[in-house]
Amino acid sequence: MRLLPNVMVFAMLAAPALAQAQTPAPPVNATTATEAPATHGGSFKSPDGAERGTLTLTAAPDGVLLRIDVKGLTPGWHALHFHEKGACSDDKFASAGGHVHGETPVTHGLLSVGHNDAGDLPNIYVAAEGTGAAEVYSNLITAQTKDKRPAIFDADGTAVVIHGMADDYVSQPIGNAGPRVACAVIQ
Repeated sequence: MRLLPNVMVFAMLAAPALAQAQTPAPPVNATTATEAPATHGGSFKSPDGAERGTLTLTAAPDGVLLRIDVKGLTPGWHALHFHEKGACSDDKFASAGGHVHGETPVTHGLLSVGHNDAGDLPNIYVAAEGTGAAEVYSNLITAQTKDKRPAIFDADGTAVVIHGMADDYVSQPIGNAGPRVACAVIQ
């Protein structure tokens, strides 16, 4: 699996024989774990208001872990981005603003030289029946302000937007990703 700079994608596929095996959870080291990480959620809506899935965001020590479960989307690859405002109030999701970023000018694209767009995430694949799932870790952003990286829970919040096409990871300003087809405010 090829990893993109500063972003990791996790996928797990279990064969039926493996799905039956029960393995205990790894022990928690009491000297390093003091409390459960903060977890937040959101619901994806289409431009017409239909339910399109859920997201769960978990704060990590040096970034965030995002879990996405979607339904009712067109099959194929779709761009996935953090957007700068926690709003999905209009039919084109323009209320979500642009991608989260900490510096200007913004250089989009995980494969671009000089990349600094903190909203960039890997694409999500949607199967023939319209469903998709992914877990994505990003250290380009944090849950709360703790350094110079942008924070999910800043004054105007953050949304996650799914686009109609795949992000090509180099084209400016959004990777040739097409229209916004689903949006979720991180609560």
